[in-house]
Amino acid sequence: MESSHEKQPVDPEAACTQCPDSNEDGPVSAFQQLGILDRFLALWIFLAMAIGIILGNFVPNTSKALEKGKFVEVSVPIAVGLLVMMYPILCKVRYETLHRSFREKSLWIQVAFSVVVNWVIAPFFMLALAWAFLPDERGLREGLILVGIARCIAMVLVWTGLAGGDGDYCAILVAINSILQMVLFAPLAIFFIRVIGGTDEGVTIEYSLAAKSVGVFLGIPLGAAMVTRFSLRFLISEEWYDRHFLKWISPWSLIGLLFTILVLFASQGRQVVHQIVSVVRVAAPLIVYFSVIFLATLAVTRRFGFGYKLSCTQSFTAASNNFELAIAVAIAAFGVDSDQALAATVGPLIEVPVLLGLVYVVKWFAKRQKWAA
Repeated sequence: MESSHEKQPVDPEAACTQCPDSNEDGPVSAFQQLGILDRFLALWIFLAMAIGIILGNFVPNTSKALEKGKFVEVSVPIAVGLLVMMYPILCKVRYETLHRSFREKSLWIQVAFSVVVNWVIAPFFMLALAWAFLPDERGLREGLILVGIARCIAMVLVWTGLAGGDGDYCAILVAINSILQMVLFAPLAIFFIRVIGGTDEGVTIEYSLAAKSVGVFLGIPLGAAMVTRFSLRFLISEEWYDRHFLKWISPWSLIGLLFTILVLFASQGRQVVHQIVSVVRVAAPLIVYFSVIFLATLAVTRRFGFGYKLSCTQSFTAASNNFELAIAVAIAAFGVDSDQALAATVGPLIEVPVLLGLVYVVKWFAKRQKWAA
């Protein structure tokens, strides 16, 4: 699949979305349209975080208003932001050629590697960090464990796209990890919390929560993207779809990301500020987790000769987590005001700036080392 990316002409709008400082040839208007969002993405994200915290702390009832409507145990505004964020990215996946990839041995090597990292190494590493950093805080520790076993199905697509990873491979890995998530999340949660953690309380984790999360936050945008791609390319033309439709919807992915971040910080900002000690204690292992998992995966995949695009895709898939599922399970199992829910909420607040930083780090490293696809 890597070879197909090299042989095909570079799509200017895709290039702008995937690479903020891209100099690829293409229509100037397309570059200018996405330039401000891409070039100053870090600024916009931190601005969204700051505005969210200000709203949550200084505008009365902001948190309550945002949490009134629930969709799969996630507030409606956050759910809308996630769906808007994922849809444009999934519209770019070449579904019509994916069947060829499943005939290649290289794909199954990528899948096997991803499964081992996502469902063996990463969860146990988070478990070890949770006990190392929070041995005296059972609630925070359990919330951190829930974050570790909730594998990402949303923001990983954004980080991979911004860093210039392989979008098609990312979609495949996300789909496979989503299926495994429906099967493995509940037993892993019970094993880590009740068996290893020795929790006396009868913790019940329902399979339906993981299934609903995957069905909504992956199934809806994926189905909509497939219908959109096949219908528009057939009814109008492939050229119009690639050059005009994708150009129009591309900015909405980053707009959805910024909206999600703003709402997330607005809804949790007051809780974060008033429990700053607990937040700092949870933040420390999370920073170690995201950084170590990403950099270790990147080093191993580069050593194996995966190439920049695949290494980048694998690394972000391994380091990202499904915060909407972790928060939903924590609230359902332990309550909205529990330490578990607080720890799960801190997860995305730390993940966003850390992984954004890693986007720039990996792009700088690839350019410095002249790391080819």
